[in-house]
Amino acid sequence: MTIASRYLRPRLWTFAIAAGGVLAFYMAGLPLPFLLGPMFACLGAALIGARLEGPGVAGTVFRTVLGVAAGAAFTPDIIAQVPDMLRSLALVPVFVGLIALTAYPLLHNVFGYDHVTSYYGAMPGGLQDMVVYGEEAGADMRVLSLIHATRVLLLVSLAPFALAHIWGVDLTASPGAPARDIPIHEIALMIAAAIGGWQIAKRVGLFGASIIGPLIATACLSLAGLITHRPPAEMVWAAQFFIGVGVGARYAGVTFGELRRTVLAGATNGMLLAAVSSVFIAGVVMLGIAPGLDAFLAFLPGGQGEMVVLSIVAGADLTYVVLHHVFRLVLVITLAPLAIRWIRRR
Repeated sequence: MTIASRYLRPRLWTFAIAAGGVLAFYMAGLPLPFLLGPMFACLGAALIGARLEGPGVAGTVFRTVLGVAAGAAFTPDIIAQVPDMLRSLALVPVFVGLIALTAYPLLHNVFGYDHVTSYYGAMPGGLQDMVVYGEEAGADMRVLSLIHATRVLLLVSLAPFALAHIWGVDLTASPGAPARDIPIHEIALMIAAAIGGWQIAKRVGLFGASIIGPLIATACLSLAGLITHRPPAEMVWAAQFFIGVGVGARYAGVTFGELRRTVLAGATNGMLLAAVSSVFIAGVVMLGIAPGLDAFLAFLPGGQGEMVVLSIVAGADLTYVVLHHVFRLVLVITLAPLAIRWIRRR
């Protein structure tokens, strides 16, 4: 067996399992079959010992679609509304600080993880970003991966039910127009913005390059009037599929000991973050700063890509939601070295 086939077979097997999850969710009429179907199918296969591989480069490529979708929401009218969002954005540092004061002690004092692993496991940044930056700081990569995967899995699984029962969102609706209804030159521009924006952002070392880069590139095209549509439904469904695979496949090789300790820590941390989020969501709504649907998706730390997917499906204000998640990620990443230094001194 060649090296290529040795690595290709588990990935193809993973995609086949994920496709089965899509079909099962679709046939059962369950919400978000292209996201939750692969997520739970891969999770189930991992728990019974199947050898799975994450989506690799394909997953990153299709994450760029979410950046394009978010960037396409930036129009002159939306930009004019950004100053009205400042009151809500001002709550994000308080939100991040409160999580640091509650989730970090939970992971360190209750579950016994070291300081660095506890900090990067507690903070609600992007799943991939937290694992990469945490590993560089000396954290346990396996623990971080499982804690954040469990947080995302838990919150993204519960969020659709809240969207459906509280706001009446139709989670079976198409996330956009079909490709045949979008001018071919706009689709070409979207692809160019996705790949070009990602690669440029990656070269300059921008965190979250696969989403932030395409977002900036597409926003420029949208503000210039060159793009007037969001990505077609087929592209958004593909992005959902690979996100679902990426989260579910992270449980490959999980042991009983990890389930008992690390996954429990991730689930407990996820519930704590959800409780903290609910306080800020309620506060934003009570103060009349933003509608409940937008506040829910902006302050729920389920993962940047996953929240963009849910925002697209729910028809929420993508600009509002994305700005909050990007600002939170900026704070978490930039403050991490200072926080770790302070913790180590103590």
